[in-house]
Amino acid sequence: MAELDKATQTQLANLQKKAGRSLDELFAVLRASGLTKHGEMLSLLKTALGMGHGDANHAGPKAALRPIPDALMSAIGGFGDFEVAPKKAYVSLRRKKQFATIGPATKTRVEVGLNMKGVDGTERLLALPAGGMCQYKVNVTDPAEVDAELVAWIRRAWGASA
Repeated sequence: MAELDKATQTQLANLQKKAGRSLDELFAVLRASGLTKHGEMLSLLKTALGMGHGDANHAGPKAALRPIPDALMSAIGGFGDFEVAPKKAYVSLRRKKQFATIGPATKTRVEVGLNMKGVDGTERLLALPAGGMCQYKVNVTDPAEVDAELVAWIRRAWGASA
């Protein structure tokens, strides 16, 4: 957990450096804007302060979720080459095609979408209806849930995307 706390501290320090403002100043900007919707606040941070999508997306109400995607990226970083493509509401992980998505679903939960076939859904690995962006999703509410089982599913999806 100490490593995770250090990673979070580094993330917050980098966020403040990129924005040129302290966290208190960033929250003051958000409060002063009067905006209440996450997407609107994200847009403000990106346009007015020049923040990147990933940094802006985990500021404000969803800032507490940042350790989860950090833990996910740390766990899968050794898989090999893949592209990290920020989108409006999530981050797409791609090789020749998208193999996973990571995005805040609520203020307390990150959703990991997975593209893979031939896997039976479980209580944790939720099968999604055909035709969607991903075939499965896993809800993550704590960095400790980034475990061997989840990493194995992501590795399977990564392997199938070559």
